[in-house]
Amino acid sequence: MTNPVPKTDAVFLKHFAMLIGFLVVVAILLGALSLLIYGRNPPPVNPDKQKIVEQRIAPVGGVYAGDTGRAAMAAAAEAAAKAAASQVAYGGTTDGKEIYGQLCHSCHEAGVAGSPKLSDKAAWAPRVAQGMDTLLKHAIEGFTGSTGVMPAKGGNPALTEEQMRATVVWMVEQVK
Repeated sequence: MTNPVPKTDAVFLKHFAMLIGFLVVVAILLGALSLLIYGRNPPPVNPDKQKIVEQRIAPVGGVYAGDTGRAAMAAAAEAAAKAAASQVAYGGTTDGKEIYGQLCHSCHEAGVAGSPKLSDKAAWAPRVAQGMDTLLKHAIEGFTGSTGVMPAKGGNPALTEEQMRATVVWMVEQVK
């Protein structure tokens, strides 16, 4: 019986098998070298690791039932309101230009959701004609109408009424 694999193919298969074997040995050596290097130089430990773990495993919510549950929910809502009230946006600044630059410009420079661009005095004219009280009310409470949408406090509930007033006054001065 004759050999079904020609001699040239047998030589090729032999050399190919040797190459694959060599590459496997190189891969094992590189893996061992990486384990050796990693073992000598472990990664630094995050100092906030414990806080991160506690945040990750903290409960998402609670179960409240009956009168006790209503009282707990009311207390939680009150605590959240106090926490929100204690936060003051942008360091408490009443510089309208600063607040505009940090928050309002994102909508009022691009005309997002129908908001008038600060550079478009014609779009501001009917709004300014409504009076400062109306502008301030729409800025604080929000507004949805045919002319556009204004989220309450520009989408930042931490802004105070004084900050909103300063920003609206600054914007109106720019469009007059």
